[in-house]
Amino acid sequence: MKILAFSDLHISRARAADIVAASRVADLVIGAGDFGNMRKGVAEAMGLLAGIETHFVVVPGNNESLDELQAAAPEGAIVLHGNTVTIDGVTLYGIGGGIPVTPFGAWSWDLSELDAEELLAGAAGAEVMISHSPPKGIADRTATGLSVGSTAVRDAAARVQPKLLVCGHIHDCWGEEGMIGETRVKNLGPTVNWFEI
Repeated sequence: MKILAFSDLHISRARAADIVAASRVADLVIGAGDFGNMRKGVAEAMGLLAGIETHFVVVPGNNESLDELQAAAPEGAIVLHGNTVTIDGVTLYGIGGGIPVTPFGAWSWDLSELDAEELLAGAAGAEVMISHSPPKGIADRTATGLSVGSTAVRDAAARVQPKLLVCGHIHDCWGEEGMIGETRVKNLGPTVNWFEI
């Protein structure tokens, strides 16, 4: 399966156009959250991605809630948060939101590590994990060097050992990757990223 994945679109018209154009040769497109900005523009961002005609799986970021993403997602798109879907024999698990709770205040759609841990219990058997937030210790450093990733996501990846874990959220680490056991982890950013599963 040829997978195109991205995160943190933040309503960028140019980035969306690149993603839609590249999607024509993808078997699956994954959007790992933060389509809007501060809970605004989610429908506009989804409209920019409406040209994706292949399988399209998304998770909410901290810039949109689950309900907001479900309401705005294009017809046929699959929104995951705490659940799985199997597409062409590949099982994907998704979890959205800022994990752990961010310092951004009331607009940010966040989960505690404990809430995330409970949701991640459903990740067993996933070959691909999609998390808006990176796992603790990989591609999770802010500009000041602070590691702000999720221990719950890290521990779930270590337990489940999916082939691939894609994330975003921490802009300073876009493009960075690492390993958790046999699991390849990549912080995507709003560019075209290709994977084969």
